[in-house]
Amino acid sequence: MTKSLFPGFDGLMSLSRREGVDVRPTLLRVLTDLYVQAPTHSDDEQRQFIELATRLIDQVDDATRAAVKAKLAIYPLTPVPVLQKLGLVATQEGRRVPLAREIRSSPQAASPARTPTDAELRLAANMAMQPKEAAEIHDMFFRADATQRALVLHNLAQTPLKAAPRIPTVRAKRAIQILEMAAIANDVENFTYELGDSLILPSRVAAQIVDDAGGEALAIAARALDMPSPNFQRILLFFKPEIGTSVDAVYRLSRLYDRLSDRSALVMLAAWRGSTLAVTRAKYQSSLHDSERQRARAGASQTRPGVQPGSAPAVRTGTDGSDR
Repeated sequence: MTKSLFPGFDGLMSLSRREGVDVRPTLLRVLTDLYVQAPTHSDDEQRQFIELATRLIDQVDDATRAAVKAKLAIYPLTPVPVLQKLGLVATQEGRRVPLAREIRSSPQAASPARTPTDAELRLAANMAMQPKEAAEIHDMFFRADATQRALVLHNLAQTPLKAAPRIPTVRAKRAIQILEMAAIANDVENFTYELGDSLILPSRVAAQIVDDAGGEALAIAARALDMPSPNFQRILLFFKPEIGTSVDAVYRLSRLYDRLSDRSALVMLAAWRGSTLAVTRAKYQSSLHDSERQRARAGASQTRPGVQPGSAPAVRTGTDGSDR
């Protein structure tokens, strides 16, 4: 019954019973976040939430209980048994504590029409990504925090920029097997090599994806390979222990991965590839510029000949006609 709403709950509860490990506060927070994010719930989901939440509310600390209470107090679909457990509704039937009403935003005046910028006009057509744009997207993503990265990926799904072609199915399946085996063995070198080779990325970018602390870059790479969600979760648990030991981080990335569209991942893949071209071009442009300046200086330092081509030097003669 708990599988659809909260996958892996029983396994995490087993972990919480081990000595020195208590993940129940995190479980209740994540469970609440999952529940309030959905506008509607089926009867099964509601029964699951009631069963799990009422069991955990009495087993967590006051700070966790207060945080959960604040979220459920303003959520209109919180089940009555959970409200009663939190003291948000009277135990007598028909004496429910009124919840906060939805705050309606005031209508905004229509913004005046403006002339599109050159950049907006360029984005209006479905075009191949230019190296400079690719480098900007690459840098913007790796500088962003978790919330900003999710927004970037959402916007990439809407952009008309051309995405990278899909990785061939046979190659992708082989890469998934190798990556999972390398993750289980914690073989960073082979994992990085296979990731770069399968996605046609330079070693510098592949290493940056693997070393990314947030895990979102790895999720994009996995989605570009069309990796099944269970395989991605296993890689997180084995290859990224700093993430795998955090229930909140695992479920945050799992939700991100399940919602991440193929197009967003492939557009980001195109940006990763194009950013390398931009770096290489800038490097060689600088070298060519220095060479041109050196040639210009060398040309300026050469002295002009005193005698112009086609003219003969003057010959002085003496009175007797002999040369002097």
